[in-house]
Amino acid sequence: MTRKTLSALLLLGLGGCNWWYNEVPSPDDLMHVVPWFDHMILSKGVHPYQRTNIPRNTPAGVVPMGGGERDWRLGDPSAAFPIYAFDTLVANALQHPTTPPKVGARSGQELYDIYCAMCHGFQGAADGTVTPYNGAFSLLTANARHWSDGYLYSMIRYGRAGMPQYGDKIVRPDERWAVVDYVRSLQAKSPLPPAAGGAR
Repeated sequence: MTRKTLSALLLLGLGGCNWWYNEVPSPDDLMHVVPWFDHMILSKGVHPYQRTNIPRNTPAGVVPMGGGERDWRLGDPSAAFPIYAFDTLVANALQHPTTPPKVGARSGQELYDIYCAMCHGFQGAADGTVTPYNGAFSLLTANARHWSDGYLYSMIRYGRAGMPQYGDKIVRPDERWAVVDYVRSLQAKSPLPPAAGGAR
């Protein structure tokens, strides 16, 4: 083999290495295609609770330092059969915010139709598809109309009696308030039903 041939092969080999490293995708690039692995939660670099809009159970009486809402749930949410209840004094003291919803907020009607209508009916009259099976109450009764906005908000967040919590599904506070507003609009456009008939 001549010296020129050996030099050409050497240059070609070095050029081939550049092609291999610069053009052929690395297996490490596949890691960026997969959004999440179940073992990543164990990494010290992951902070799953750094955001305030992630629902989680907090000790009673704790006030968040970095924003978010305090917890006014009653009972143990981790119990086998949790009691859906909340502190009514805190609930009734809640003030409906006057700031407009954040960008990207879903409408109250959209959320109501997804999470509430199956039990309470699309107009709030307790005529949903599963109402006969769970005994959901009408949102149009005199009693429901007298609940404060904060009480309705707390029911959405924590549930009450047989109604489960929806705060883990409707995570954003502005969207919960949008559901409260939509329920109020259903009440406003529906006449008050007669008192007889066991209104709740």
